[in-house]
Amino acid sequence: MAKRSGGREARLAARAAELPVKPVRPGQPGGNYKPLSDGQLQSVFDNALDILEELGMGSPIPTFVESMVGAGGWMDDNERLHYPRDLVLKAIESAAKDFVWHGLDEDRSVELKDQNVHFSTAGAAVLMLDHATKTFRESTSADLYDSARLADTLEHIHTYVRTVVARDADNARDLDIVTAYATMMGTTKPQGTSFFQPEHVYEVVDMYDMLLGEEGAFRKRPFVVANATFVVPPLRFAQDTAECMVAQVRTGMPINLLSAGQAGATSPASLSGSLVQAMAECLAALTSVNLLSPGHPCIFSMWPFVSDLRTGAMSGGSGEEALLNAGAGQLANWLGLPSGSAAGMADSKLPDAQAGHEKGLTVSLVAQAGTNVVYESAGMLAALLGHSLEMMVIDNDLLGAVNRTIRGIETDDYALARTVFDEVVKGEGHFLGHPQTLDLMEKHYVYPMVGDRLSPDDWKDDGATDASDRAHSYVARTLSSHYPSHVSPKKDAQIRDAFNIILPPESVDGSDQRWRREAR
Repeated sequence: MAKRSGGREARLAARAAELPVKPVRPGQPGGNYKPLSDGQLQSVFDNALDILEELGMGSPIPTFVESMVGAGGWMDDNERLHYPRDLVLKAIESAAKDFVWHGLDEDRSVELKDQNVHFSTAGAAVLMLDHATKTFRESTSADLYDSARLADTLEHIHTYVRTVVARDADNARDLDIVTAYATMMGTTKPQGTSFFQPEHVYEVVDMYDMLLGEEGAFRKRPFVVANATFVVPPLRFAQDTAECMVAQVRTGMPINLLSAGQAGATSPASLSGSLVQAMAECLAALTSVNLLSPGHPCIFSMWPFVSDLRTGAMSGGSGEEALLNAGAGQLANWLGLPSGSAAGMADSKLPDAQAGHEKGLTVSLVAQAGTNVVYESAGMLAALLGHSLEMMVIDNDLLGAVNRTIRGIETDDYALARTVFDEVVKGEGHFLGHPQTLDLMEKHYVYPMVGDRLSPDDWKDDGATDASDRAHSYVARTLSSHYPSHVSPKKDAQIRDAFNIILPPESVDGSDQRWRREAR
């Protein structure tokens, strides 16, 4: 049998070449998948409003109590803060309906509005998968930096939110600062981080201002959205995170208002009941923020999680998880608010067939629902306990393919090809060499970076590798050479003089040789 010429490297180079017109882009409009009818949307919303007015939220912080009571809310004898329906409706009306999530590179900024879809990392994994041994180890600040700079090169990951916990940090302050620092150093894409204490928010914003060159610069062009898991479900505020939200409002930092009850454990086992709780909790946070600062940029992120009710363990890759988060995105869009949901949280521990089908199902449904930010969509394994760099690369292929499905099918005169039929039928009898075919192969088709489309013989000649092996090769090559330079060594030194950065300087300048050994 004749073998194709050119070799794998030539094919990879051709596929990696910059195309003049991209077949997909960030922010394509979704919303074709609607798991909830108009009546169901209204029922979930009405029940959430009833719960906020009748049951309220426990453990409110003083700032929220003062603003809510001053606006017409009340505290009951059980110290629960009640949110009147009309007050919540006014908050929705005053809330930001869209905003720009800036990148350090302004060309990479994204606009969250309507039902335009973007894919993002996220997570707080405490374990990293080692490709060679297929075992997990504790995650570190270096892993977080590596994850950020890998995402910096992956086209279909549009925003980078911290993926792992830097377990080499000794205390919450060091953790919050190094998380913000490693993310900031690793990518120029729009990014996100998280905070344990409000005072750390002010310190990190000082670091961002230092990077941008003047006091107040971050407020003018915020390139970071804070992940705020503000609730201890069911229906109680997480007080430290709520205090962080106040600091984020005061510093002009956009907030991802994130509710994450687990159906059957910390939220009702019924899917609609879980959505009602998530809606109520997120509306409480939205109302509290908008009483402090009307129109403050927020992402309305209902992340209802699912339990395997046989064991109580989280099930991130289930059909129920896909359905719930698609419905969550649909609900936020129905309210006209910037939306965030979670997908891609495979239960599998390895980048294997199970991970593939779990991620493909959940990401597709949530994206097709028109969610503005599909979080957790790359790199996550073990129901968010684990992170894999190889999985990030494989997921990038998946995200490109899903984004192509969002774009849909064109039916203009050029796409319907009536003239082309005439030319081919009367000519050579095939479409392979036709100018339209050559034109559309660049404009209408998305090609995988590590996905295999070789014949069995060519695949064998290329080493008979699986997707994880090919992804590891990409990881090693990329991380041995891609050290983003948007922060100068002088600026980095200034930041290190001002803050306790536990990530060693050699990790960010490449002198430690870690990945160069892997790439050989």
